[in-house]
Amino acid sequence: MNTIVYIPNLNRQSIKTYRNNPLHILVVNSRAPALAHNQLTMKDTFPEILMRDNIDERSKGLSDALFALQKSTINENNAGYLTEIYESAKRLDIRNKILILLYDFDFPLLEAFYEKAFKRERYLDMKLNALRGLSNFIAEPAVGKLLVKFNQTLAKRQETTPYNYQEYELLRGKNALPYLVEKYGYDCFKETLEQVNSQYQAMPDAFKNHFTTDENGEGVLLRTPEESKAIFDSFWQASRL
Repeated sequence: MNTIVYIPNLNRQSIKTYRNNPLHILVVNSRAPALAHNQLTMKDTFPEILMRDNIDERSKGLSDALFALQKSTINENNAGYLTEIYESAKRLDIRNKILILLYDFDFPLLEAFYEKAFKRERYLDMKLNALRGLSNFIAEPAVGKLLVKFNQTLAKRQETTPYNYQEYELLRGKNALPYLVEKYGYDCFKETLEQVNSQYQAMPDAFKNHFTTDENGEGVLLRTPEESKAIFDSFWQASRL
């Protein structure tokens, strides 16, 4: 029986739970975050709660403040507060959000942060977010070296997780490899994107084009939940014949 899983703003903890189970359908409830954070997004200052000493991911109000945070409020003086929250965070969605908030900045303190994040993260889309930030500091040869092992892990995904559409879509999103190819033009980025597309195309059509991400890394549904469910139901029914 297929289950539709609604994931507000591509919640990373939920993706961790469901990404390896092809019997679940991953969809994005893109309206939920906008409604939940409607008032917070009106603020144009860096939230005080994110600057408190010893704050962690369980602190009341932290998640709301973080997911409503505007990039325009981030500067070299307050970016360190976000890196501290990241380092202590266990929740994937919080770590991923911080990477996306920071990856376009090249403040000196962030180079070491991106390096550690690239090594820490297990999921390739989160690694790529860290690499997008690190690419502000390192040249093509160094990027290429990092992508060698990245591509090896990517190839193993095809063997261990044949219906790895969630990760592929995140890597193919407008804020991910296509952005890096366009901005830098590095052959290593082009080769990785080609590999992702090749593995994506090798999947059954039933696992393609359910969602994507926009330029800001926000989830965008390409099908309604009902359409996705019908496609998956049909695929699993046919596979049992």
